[in-house]
Amino acid sequence: MTAPSRGVLVTGGSRGIGAAICRAFADRGDRVAVHYGSSAGLAAQTVASLAGAGAGHVAVQADMADADGVRRMVDSAAEQLGRLDVLVNNAGVFVAQPPLEVTYEEWQDSWGQTLATNLVGAANASYCAIPHLRAAGGGAIVNVSSRGAFRGEPRNPAYGASKAGMNALGQSLAIALAPEGISVGTVAPGFVQTEMAREVLDGPGGDAVRAQSPFGRVARPEEVAAAVLWLASPEALFSTGTIIDVNGASYLRS
Repeated sequence: MTAPSRGVLVTGGSRGIGAAICRAFADRGDRVAVHYGSSAGLAAQTVASLAGAGAGHVAVQADMADADGVRRMVDSAAEQLGRLDVLVNNAGVFVAQPPLEVTYEEWQDSWGQTLATNLVGAANASYCAIPHLRAAGGGAIVNVSSRGAFRGEPRNPAYGASKAGMNALGQSLAIALAPEGISVGTVAPGFVQTEMAREVLDGPGGDAVRAQSPFGRVARPEEVAAAVLWLASPEALFSTGTIIDVNGASYLRS
C-alpha cells in the first residue's frame, strides 16, 4: 500500500543536509516546501530536482532570525502544500568565534546571530507550525542538532550552546505536544560530507576528522536524511523525545 502524501517543510533545504532531507521526503511521495534564506537559485534547483515532477513542491523564503518572516514562511508553506504534516528544523549558521581570538563586540555579534537563527528561529518555526499540524490531525517536528551539543564546540561555543538548546527544546515540545498526536525528534550528526564542510575535510586536518570514526569517514547527507525520515514516520510516534546520533561512533555519550 502506498503511504499517503504529506506536506513537509524543510528549513535550510536548498543545500547540503537540507537538500538530502528534501529528496528523501519527495522520494517517499511527499510534497515538500524547500526553505531558503538568500539562496533563491539553489532552492529553485533543489525543487526542480525532487522526485514527482508536478507534485507541488515549492520554495519558501525567510530570514530565520526574523520572527514575523518565519510566521509568514510557515503559513505560506502550509497554504501552498495544502496542509502541513511535518516540519524539519534544519536551518543553521556556524560563525567561528574562538573566545581567545575575537573581540568582545565580535563575541556578542556571533552569539546573537547564532542563537537567533539556530535556536530561536527553530522555536518560532515550531510554534507557527503547531496549528497546521493539529489541523492535519497530528504530525511530526524533527530537529537537526549536532554532536557539538554534547562534546562541545571550542571554536564556536555559541553553536554548541544553540544545538544543546535545540535538544532541550525538542524534548520539552515532545512532552507538550504528545496529547495532540505530534511527535518531536532530534538528529545529532557529526561531520557530514557537504559543501559547508569541504574546506575542513579537504584541508590538512581532514584525515584526522575522518579518523574520529572507526569507519574512517564522515556521514553522508543521505544517512542523516534517513534518520530524519524515520523520526517523521508514524512508526516513530512512541519514540518522541528521542535524539539519534549519526556520527559513526566518533563520539559516544551515556
